[in-house]
Amino acid sequence: MDEFIILDDSYLPQMAELFKDAFYGEPWNDDWSDPVQLMEYIKEISGGYNALNYGLLRDGKLVAMSLGMIRHWWEGTNYNIEELCVSPDMQGQGTGTRFMSLIEDAIRRKGLCGIFLQTDNDKPSYRFYQKNGFKELNSHVSFYKRVKE
Repeated sequence: MDEFIILDDSYLPQMAELFKDAFYGEPWNDDWSDPVQLMEYIKEISGGYNALNYGLLRDGKLVAMSLGMIRHWWEGTNYNIEELCVSPDMQGQGTGTRFMSLIEDAIRRKGLCGIFLQTDNDKPSYRFYQKNGFKELNSHVSFYKRVKE
């Protein structure tokens, strides 16, 4: 039986483990082998001002999570997702789509206007979000400049 919950700090170890598992292999290949760096990242994105973190438990185990915040904008108040992931062994089975639907229902009940997120356009997540009704913002770009050599 699945249980949709709001995640709190008691879930930090499970959140870090799920995140590491979800992004370690293909197609992301993120190296989160430094446990201190991983835990600091999870704490940063899950514990900020107006943090709002959702989880999906299956038999008491965290199998999906969305880490983000409520963000006020001139067009309305949104749920900004910093990270969303589903356990690799649950992907491709509708778990992510069901989880996203539960998130949408929850933020609608909070009176929020929408969901904002970013992803890479060359990864399967891009198609997942399109399939789930997200529209690409063609005028929005992200910038990055590496300053450490």
